[in-house]
This record gives sequence, C-alpha cells and structure tokens, in this order.
Amino acid sequence: MKRFLSTAVVVVFTLCSAGATQAKPNILFCIADDWGWPHSPLYGDKVVKTPTFESIAKRGVLFNHAFVSSPSCTPSRNAALTGQYHWRLGPGANLWSQFPGGIDTYPRILEKHGYYVGSYRKSFGPGKDLPAPVAGKKVGSVDKFFKNRPDGKPFCFWFGSSDPHRSYKLGSGVASGMNPADVQVPPYYPNNQTVRSDICDYYFEVQRFDREVGELLDRLEKMGELKNTLVVMTGDHGWPFPRGKSNLYDAGARVPLAVMWGDEIKKDRRVDDFVSFVDLAPTFLAAAGVEVPSSMSGKTLLPILKSSNSGLVDGSRDHVIFGKERHTPCQEKGQLAAPCRAIRTKDFLYIHNFFPDRWPAGAPKAEIRSNWGDCDEGPTKTEILKLRDDPEGKKFYQLNFGKRPQDELYEISTDPHQIHNLADDPKYAETLKKLRTQLMAELTETGDLRMQGKGDVYESYGYRSYGGSKKKNR
Repeated sequence: MKRFLSTAVVVVFTLCSAGATQAKPNILFCIADDWGWPHSPLYGDKVVKTPTFESIAKRGVLFNHAFVSSPSCTPSRNAALTGQYHWRLGPGANLWSQFPGGIDTYPRILEKHGYYVGSYRKSFGPGKDLPAPVAGKKVGSVDKFFKNRPDGKPFCFWFGSSDPHRSYKLGSGVASGMNPADVQVPPYYPNNQTVRSDICDYYFEVQRFDREVGELLDRLEKMGELKNTLVVMTGDHGWPFPRGKSNLYDAGARVPLAVMWGDEIKKDRRVDDFVSFVDLAPTFLAAAGVEVPSSMSGKTLLPILKSSNSGLVDGSRDHVIFGKERHTPCQEKGQLAAPCRAIRTKDFLYIHNFFPDRWPAGAPKAEIRSNWGDCDEGPTKTEILKLRDDPEGKKFYQLNFGKRPQDELYEISTDPHQIHNLADDPKYAETLKKLRTQLMAELTETGDLRMQGKGDVYESYGYRSYGGSKKKNR
C-alpha cells in the first residue's frame, strides 16, 4: 500500500496558530501524483468518491478550468514552486532533471520572510534537488513537522503523495466495493471489463489520497488552525493512462482544483476562469504579504478568491497555455523529445507538435526506453496494444500511440474528449490561424526557447535516472 497522499495538491494558509498571534498566514500545499480531471463527482464522475475535495469546494471555490504547465511530474511541480512556465527553467523543463540554479521557489522565499518550511513525501521531482531543498526540508512525518514548529511561527508545508501513481494492486478497486459497470470509459479506450477494473484501481488510490488529506484537515481543526487556513487541493497532471499523463489533451493537462480559506473567501462558488499552476506561487506569496518577483509568469488568484462572484470572474482569464518537453527518452534515437505546446480556451484546444515525425507517446522500439515509454505500463495500455493490428480495434492504437500532425484543433462543445481533429477543415481555418498566432506570440513573450530556434537545448540535458539502471517512470 502506498504512503499517505496522492497527485492532488492541497494548500493551506493559516492566520493564527493555536495559542499565539501571527501576522502572516500559514501555507499548506498538498499535491497528488497523477490525479487528473474530471475524477471527482463535482466534475461528473459517477464512481470515485472525494468527500474531502467536495468539502473544500463547498467551503470555498471550485475551479472548472485549472491546467498544469506541463503534464509531467517534474516540470509540473517546478512550475508550481517557481511560478514560472517550465520552458523558462532550463533542465527543469524535463522529467528526471536537475532543478535549475539561480531560480527561487515560493517556500524558500517564505523561509526568508520568517516561515517555518518543510515538505513531506514527494515534493520536487523526480530529479536532483539543489543543496537547499526547493520545497523545504523533508520530514519523516507530519507529526515531526508540527512537533518541531517554533511557537507562533507561520508555517509553509508541502504535503505530497505517490497516489494515484501506478502501479496498482490489481482488482483493488472492485474489491473495495466499486461497480465497474458504472465506470465512464473514454471513447478512445476499449470498453471492456479489464479497462473498467483498471480505472477502478486508479479510483481506489484517488480515494486514499482524499481520505488522507481529510485527516490532515481534521488535525488542523483540532489544533485550532483550520478556520484561518487557505486550503488548495489539486493534482500535478492527468491520470497515468494512455492519452492522459504526458499529453496535452484535457485528460493530461487539466486538473481538479478547490480552494478554501475560512471566512476570508465567499463559500460554495464555482469559477470558470482559466488558471495555471504558475499562478500558485504568486498566490501564496501575495497571501503572505510578500512581494511577488517580476520573474514569475503567473498572477495571484487572490482577486478571484476574494470575489463574491461565480462563473468568469476575471475576463482576462479566458485561456491558458501549456506544453511538454521530454518526459522520458523514448524516441528511436538518443534522448530526443516529442515537444508540443497548446492553448486552451472555453471553445477550443489547439496543439502544436514541433516534430510530427516523432512518437508522441514514445516509439515502439527505442535505444533507451522502448514500448511506447511515455505511457506508464498498465492493463489499459496492454489492452490497446493488443488491438494494434485489429481491423476494428486499431483506431484505439492510433488515438493513443500513433504519430500526430503538426496542428491539432478540437472544438470542446462537440468533442469534449478531443479526438476529432479539425485542423484541416476549411471552416475552421480562421480559428486555427488565430489560436496558433496567439500561442506563438505568448510563447515568445514568455521566453520559450523553441520560439528562438534553440529548442535543442532542452534535449541536451540528461535524463538523470538513466545510467544503466531501469528506474520507474514517474
């Protein structure tokens, strides 16, 4: 059984500690590993149970359009820590990388401003941290963190988990009482018992994460801290299934996100603003009354949180941009990537694949990581690969593992799963041109090396888990 906490993120800000007066809020950030949208009843999932997440949303704000900077653990977490798009972070744009030198993180900034800072389980990474931990000193338990906290000192705590990352105990979901017949299988998977049971196993670990976050909030309640705490719960990217994690479709880049903060924000609101992981660090700093560095790409979410409105609160937040560099070195030769960038609006998703000749989920055979290595091993992947040459089933292989054109365009209202590419449809030519132009302009403005003809720099950085050993894809 995996340890406490999963891919979702919970952030908690506390104004007062028990028995002491604080001038600044505490910050608790809880993040799950591979918990993606829409896997909560709040987003329409009929099987998974997430009472803690629902409680946070009921006591605060639920975000309908939250996206990561990159659907890969290391760059996604780097963006949350730094408030910068991953393409600005050198080696930090890739999985299993070195955290970039000379770039500060919100925990270290808060530590300089008097915060007691720490992290539990998975924080930055996977990869090599700098000598000063980017998310604060790691602790062996939540008990130790709070036991060692100086009296009256505000804390900044990153609470991370390996749930619901693969691998799973086969059949654990069904054994827990889930009915696989109730599972909503995406149309790009075979709809059979194996896939349904695999999804239930994923749900089992999502529920464990949700339960453990609830235990943490109960602890803060008993400490007298919860009422003055800003709580954010989310995931670092989509689920570890084909076409999810490591992909720019909603199944890979869109995540659950709920925020509460006692009486500081209006309760039970559902917000349609497009928000990004790069907005988290500015939000934490602003809530603590600390100046937000100009280097940060994101904008604080405090105006949205402090608003009493639902729906679209800030009209400028009508889109979000994101992308991917190297997840694992699984192209046919060397440590190349299948780099891509995207812009998502309410109505459309546009994806730009820089090298259509490369394999978006990894090559069938590669020098380093073969077998479509950007997709985690599991029963659903195995089922799809079985159908690779099947006349009726090969469509599943193509959607999940086949090569993709340079331009992809999807209309959300008619194609929520983003499987019907409209890029070559003359009716959508103006939409395609507009979104592509807007995406490239914003990538240029934010310092993306791909826009400067220097994209090979990202691929020059080593994959730190490669060196003879076969480490698990994180």
